[in-house]
Amino acid sequence: MTGRLKGKVAVITGAAGNIGLATAERFLAEGASVIAVDRNTEGLKAIKNSTADNLLAISGDVTSETDTLSLLEAATKRFGRIDIFFANAGVEGVIRHVPDYPMDAYDRIMEVNVKGVFLAMKHIAPHMSEGGSFIVTSSIMGLIGVPVNGPYAASKHAVVGLMKSAAIDFAPRKIRFNSVHPGLVQSEMFNRLVQDYEDPEAKRKAALGSIKLGRWIVPADIANAVLFFASDDSSMVSGQTLAIDGGQLL
Repeated sequence: MTGRLKGKVAVITGAAGNIGLATAERFLAEGASVIAVDRNTEGLKAIKNSTADNLLAISGDVTSETDTLSLLEAATKRFGRIDIFFANAGVEGVIRHVPDYPMDAYDRIMEVNVKGVFLAMKHIAPHMSEGGSFIVTSSIMGLIGVPVNGPYAASKHAVVGLMKSAAIDFAPRKIRFNSVHPGLVQSEMFNRLVQDYEDPEAKRKAALGSIKLGRWIVPADIANAVLFFASDDSSMVSGQTLAIDGGQLL
């Protein structure tokens, strides 16, 4: 098999979600071996283009230090190396203004979206191959403020700070750190969020109208951006943010 990731080993967290699945399938098609991580192991069965030789599915919680260390051990035991890490696991929270935001939702967002990324940087990045690539899923809400999901926006801003700091820390080993910032992706996460509005259909219509390029973003659009950061095409790109938003923020 030939491809832009031929011979590389990639870890994808949140691999059973829409973006995770699309990226796993794209990585496999490009010649990578993939370690797919999610608490929902049933969802990992939907990954296409895989064989027993090039895919390892692991049940894991990104907020657990023990699970993170177990992931490192399993990946290196199976494939001998990690070249690419896609820290994609995330939760969306709820639609509430700050004074009404429930603390359990706030704590969960920070645990998964921020601590989950930090643990991978702390325990896995030091063992990645020289010249490797670490990619974080942030959001366009990690670039702007939002009125009704402040904790989610805060978590997605926070991982940009982690990413930029790690890009400096790991530069001597040529490991690159970058973040992708999806806009309004047609996904289960978006569908859950929009149902939290008083008029979901009106919100959906308004959301589509805000995308300048005139169509919904799909998971494959995000996978294409992640592939760029994972491949040698971005060998001199580090510490950068890339919005895949169809011009929404213009």
